[in-house]
Amino acid sequence: MFSLLNCSLVHAQEEPEQAFKDELKTLLNAEHHFVDKYDAQVWMKDMSIRLKKRAPHIPEKERLKILSLVHKHANAAGVDPQMVLAIMEVESNFDRYALSVAYARGLMQIMPFWRKEIGKPTDDLFDMETNIKYGCYIYKLYLKYEKGNTTLALGRYNGSRGKMKYPRKVYSALSKRWAL
Repeated sequence: MFSLLNCSLVHAQEEPEQAFKDELKTLLNAEHHFVDKYDAQVWMKDMSIRLKKRAPHIPEKERLKILSLVHKHANAAGVDPQMVLAIMEVESNFDRYALSVAYARGLMQIMPFWRKEIGKPTDDLFDMETNIKYGCYIYKLYLKYEKGNTTLALGRYNGSRGKMKYPRKVYSALSKRWAL
């Protein structure tokens, strides 16, 4: 069960470099659209069944919205949507109103400082789309920053870079429930 004590304390213990901040701001402000709607529908059906098993407490309409937003923003960011679902599972257990002891918010447990970093200090991090979009692009940039090393990127996302506990949890969720 999700516990505030199990939440990540911070997503980045280090202050992000200015170039990193600028790139994140640019990516988050870009518009993206999908090319193949059929593939998206097949993915949605499959993941909806999986999410219902994992989080039966989520109403169908909300479940479909989460999946649609994950598919949209993960693909736009160029990250694996199933990995995003695994991150969400570990971070919040799919609780869109999750709040950690460090004040990380929402499905992907986004730290409030990110709003200021990208120049949108009034963004609502409990808004599903905002939260998922931020999370996908933060993860993408950590992957880039870590030269494609998923384990280090996951650790950086969680604020525990170099430690294996968090990446192992995400990899376990990915292999048990989300991998295609």
